[in-house]
Amino acid sequence: MSKPKLILIGAGGHAHACIDVIEQHGGYQIAGLVGMPEEMHTQHLGYEVIATDGDLPQLVKDYPYALITVGQIQTPDHRIRLHQQANKLGFQLPAIIAPSAHVSHHATVGSGSIVMHGAIINAGARVGSNCIINTRALLEHDVAVADHCHISTGAILNGDVKIGAGSFVGSGSVIKESLTLGQRCVMGMGLSVRHNQAAHAHFLGHNKS
Repeated sequence: MSKPKLILIGAGGHAHACIDVIEQHGGYQIAGLVGMPEEMHTQHLGYEVIATDGDLPQLVKDYPYALITVGQIQTPDHRIRLHQQANKLGFQLPAIIAPSAHVSHHATVGSGSIVMHGAIINAGARVGSNCIINTRALLEHDVAVADHCHISTGAILNGDVKIGAGSFVGSGSVIKESLTLGQRCVMGMGLSVRHNQAAHAHFLGHNKS
């Protein structure tokens, strides 16, 4: 039985990491990538950019599954726009979980989210839609990550942490247990976050937190 074909919307560096996870996941066949006009027909780890954003209404007729593979650091807007567009067009957006990741059967991962190699999502944790849980990130018990978030490589979210929609937690940062980060926060790399953060807070290590 042939695998369902999956379109990757985004053709940058994050797409390369997603390709590796999808190949090891094994549940989908990558049909091609969607990129910028200047990226048409370029190759990414053996897969071709076959379309641009404007071609999505036609693509959904042949390829019902899609994943947003644009990265997210400073702003989630591009990923949110593409996710909303894909949903409106009728694409199915599966959650993709690397075989080397551990996701508790007591945890949930929303549609269109990807859980990268070696990540751990522990019991009672909830991850929303269109999220990136990057390589070796740790989400401890009862953590809640809302839609459109990026929890970067090696970040640690201790028990009962709440992350608002559209937020970014940088590589190697540690969030103290039971804290809340509001929506669209940006937490920099390698930080110790010990206090709640209001919506739209940018904590980059230049001031106390």
